[in-house]
Amino acid sequence: MFEFITKKSLGVNLIAGIVVAILLFGLFLLSLGWLTDHGKAASVPALTGKSLEEVKRILDSTGFEWEVQDSIYIDSISPLQVVKQFPDADEVVKANRTIFLIIRSVEPPLVEMPNLIGYSFRNAEVVLKTMDLKVGDTLFRPDFARNAVLEQRMNGQLIAAGTKIKKGSSITLVLGDGVGDQPIPVPGLVGMNYLDAKALLDSNGLSFGAIVLESGVQDTATAWIYKQSPERLSEDNVVQTIRPGQLIDIWLQAVRPRVDTLR
Repeated sequence: MFEFITKKSLGVNLIAGIVVAILLFGLFLLSLGWLTDHGKAASVPALTGKSLEEVKRILDSTGFEWEVQDSIYIDSISPLQVVKQFPDADEVVKANRTIFLIIRSVEPPLVEMPNLIGYSFRNAEVVLKTMDLKVGDTLFRPDFARNAVLEQRMNGQLIAAGTKIKKGSSITLVLGDGVGDQPIPVPGLVGMNYLDAKALLDSNGLSFGAIVLESGVQDTATAWIYKQSPERLSEDNVVQTIRPGQLIDIWLQAVRPRVDTLR
């Protein structure tokens, strides 16, 4: 049945083979555009900020495929809202391109409650923010350490460091008000120099109020206290008390006063 080929010369067969190859190659090129949608392009719609259901309708109607690539938690937006898309909006791509989406997760991830006890309010606020937690109410309790965290609470209950809680949770901080609630004896400052008396007051959460200088005082730091208010003893020779945070007025003179040691 192949006699008609064998009877032809080699040159004719070679030419026929080349023609057939060219025709097949041309047919392949023509079909390639149809197989790959060559020449068809579309602009990517803006999806960021839209809900996943809305995104589905948009992409299905425009012929794009879509795939959720990842999810992250942001408490300021709604669950399943698109946070980012790739390719970006208005980018021109081949038709039927897959659009990858990053969405807001439904449930917030868990984090460990940090230990904020002893932190200043400002530092505690920074730590909570870096862990995507919120500062809720701030309560105050009598304590020498002003604005230091004394307790950490969630939903009205003490919460221990290391407890697993959801991101975005509100933490109530109990802070020191800088004034202790337990009265202490009024320190006796008469007969002390200014610097020693200041160190004593600082250690007890007290401070100087008015400072009255007698003539002749050149340097407050080296002056001596000869009078104070309130005094250490009452008129009945009973030790008086004072609360931390209160002030003591002092009178200074250049020479050291004589102190009544019997009182």
